[in-house]
Amino acid sequence: MRLRTPLRERDVLNLRAGEVVYLSGEIVTARDLAHRKILELAGKELPLNLEGAVIYHCGPVVRKTSGGYEIVSAGPTTSARMNRYLEGVLSLGVRGIIGKGGMDAGPFKGRAVYFAFTGGAGSLAAKSVKRVVDVLWLEELGIPEAVWVLEVEDFPLIVAIDANGSSLYGR
Repeated sequence: MRLRTPLRERDVLNLRAGEVVYLSGEIVTARDLAHRKILELAGKELPLNLEGAVIYHCGPVVRKTSGGYEIVSAGPTTSARMNRYLEGVLSLGVRGIIGKGGMDAGPFKGRAVYFAFTGGAGSLAAKSVKRVVDVLWLEELGIPEAVWVLEVEDFPLIVAIDANGSSLYGR
């Protein structure tokens, strides 16, 4: 199945655990510090709209170029440590999370999905990144923790937790 961001509720509710999805559009990276920053600024001065957004648990390897930035590698980081932020980011309208290792399935029910991407395949993920659209909080958080807004095309993912609560991880 092919999907484009921002994700609509009906897109998410129709997905089933185990389905392969090719995602295109904009996604945003976020690790621990970025999640804290996003939730701290939510409802105030958040510089991005997360309605229908997909967050990628990733600390990319980035190269500065004459025209901006290039993503060299974009492998997933372990998602379970972001469980404590999950309810907060989903309440901002996030419809998808990408990572590795799974998360608590409960918060996804009726509103979002968790997509798995294979760990150790960061160079493969980078091939789906067409360009860096923006970067937030780079000076404050550093390259791996900054929020990178990426335009992706046909990013290959597996629905690992669906909006019905079914999980490939058995949780």
